[in-house]
Amino acid sequence: MATIKKIDMAANSSRKFFGLLTRRERWGLSLRGWLVGGSCVLLLAVLAGVAGYPFLAITEKVQGEYLVVEGWIPPETLKSAVAEFRSGHYQMILTSGGVVRERLTQEKTTYANWACSDLKKLGVPENLVNAAPCWYVRRDRTYSSALAVKAWLAAHHLPVRAINLVTLGPHARRSRLLYEEAFGGTVAVGVLAISNPDYDPQHWWQFSEGVRDVIGEEIAYVYARFFFWPGRETEAGNLSSK
Repeated sequence: MATIKKIDMAANSSRKFFGLLTRRERWGLSLRGWLVGGSCVLLLAVLAGVAGYPFLAITEKVQGEYLVVEGWIPPETLKSAVAEFRSGHYQMILTSGGVVRERLTQEKTTYANWACSDLKKLGVPENLVNAAPCWYVRRDRTYSSALAVKAWLAAHHLPVRAINLVTLGPHARRSRLLYEEAFGGTVAVGVLAISNPDYDPQHWWQFSEGVRDVIGEEIAYVYARFFFWPGRETEAGNLSSK
């Protein structure tokens, strides 16, 4: 009887407020566990920092018929795009990019149009460079810009088997991924990463711009790889003008 009473008393002591709350045993990290867990997190952070830039800023070119230049890259880096165009066997340069407004007039234009104009000033013949502007962005700017390039090629009845994409530093891997998604695996996509002139890529963590660039792109790439689902985003909207 004494044993039964002890069990009843223990059961009652583990409950409060008429049985609405119960107390249960649980496992928790010890001091050693916290130290081991913290060390693992720190090691992963260091590895991500050391290997982050080389992983993201890839250059893997293919034998492409068209060179696609992301129009938002700094004007001074466009010279590298011109050099690539002249050294390769491309039929044309296409510039991509979404809506932006002129600083003084506030007139709506696109990064694609800006880059197209700059490339002509750098000596690319007018008949060999065209803008494929993106006037409509639903979810992701890079993906929408890729759809605009695809739609431009289709509208001009230009068959394409492979393209090379010129972009900036750590944006390269994600941009290539989203262009591959937009073209649905029917077009081989190469990529050329141009170093950002605002920081040293070998010591990017010493520059605020480098930290924002690399850490931001690491997060964005994980999202694009595992959580971005294009759905039914249309290409037709990207063809509409302002």
